[in-house]
Amino acid sequence: MTAWRKPDEALVRRLDETVAALEFDRPVDYRPMFGCPAYFTGGNMFAGVWEETMMLRLSEDDRTEVIAAGGAAFEPMPGRPMKEYVALPPSMVADPDTAARWVHRAAAYAASLPPKKKKSRKKKT
Repeated sequence: MTAWRKPDEALVRRLDETVAALEFDRPVDYRPMFGCPAYFTGGNMFAGVWEETMMLRLSEDDRTEVIAAGGAAFEPMPGRPMKEYVALPPSMVADPDTAARWVHRAAAYAASLPPKKKKSRKKKT
């Protein structure tokens, strides 16, 4: 098993800039997940950076399109793919307009899912 690596800073900046410019009619929240940047809408994660990978949550048709263009199922641990997530290929990440289009699709897909309810925290006694 390989050691975990911090997210690529340039990739984090690219995602942050892309999400900041996102024209979207729903609130978008930033929350770190396992020490990595992640973006959510309605409590559903739609984009993040893992090591050197920008990963997006997409519909089945969009996942098929990204994989056909050189992307891959997103597997933070070998053999453990995350359902509905793909790793955007570097060629798409390198083009700001293309990356923005895919991030918007991911946000729209996450917004189409039922909102997650916030779990109440148990009070310590």
